[in-house]
Amino acid sequence: MADLTIYLGNKNYSSWSLRAWLVLKQTTVAFDEVVIPLYQPGSRETVLKYSPSGRVPALRQGDVTVWESLAIAEYLAESFPNFELWPKDPAERALARAVSAEMHAGFPAMRGHLPMNVRSSFPGRAITPEAQADINRVMAIWRDCRTRFGAARGEFLFGNFGIADAMFAPVVSRFRTYKIELERDADAYCDTIMAMPAMQEWITAAKNEPMIVEAFEF
Repeated sequence: MADLTIYLGNKNYSSWSLRAWLVLKQTTVAFDEVVIPLYQPGSRETVLKYSPSGRVPALRQGDVTVWESLAIAEYLAESFPNFELWPKDPAERALARAVSAEMHAGFPAMRGHLPMNVRSSFPGRAITPEAQADINRVMAIWRDCRTRFGAARGEFLFGNFGIADAMFAPVVSRFRTYKIELERDADAYCDTIMAMPAMQEWITAAKNEPMIVEAFEF
């Protein structure tokens, strides 16, 4: 048994689980994972056994339990500093934290109108003005980070893959599911995220899940 265990929701639908899982995968440390089917009778009671908030993801290491994706990411960044999950430079790190927190707290129209559904494709779904405004803001964040820091160093927002990229990975999945029209550079960034081995591993698992939540199928 690994020292670390992460508790996740359905891989097809749980965007917050994907965020924390990608950060954990980036550390390359061994861990166990437990997928708890959500949106079913008794789901919350099961989750409460592992997460005091009644939500996933949750990470356990020994006597330590951490819940909420961004808190898990911070815990892993502190526990495994050699992986540089945040940029080294203080100014870059501040920006990475700011855009990660914005993703964590914002974009309600996009979240609600375009729920994550990894294994499906809904290219004909109309985009509301509010959702489009959120999409435009996401592209602006990516453009700013890539222009100022990422482009000269690598393929991700700050060069190498980090927490900020993990926070936006479910958005990339949404953009592909709903075939959202993007700026060329944003589209290229989506290709980069989707091609990651860890992302492909998650997608494969999502496609193999038997659980279907009708509310997220269109």
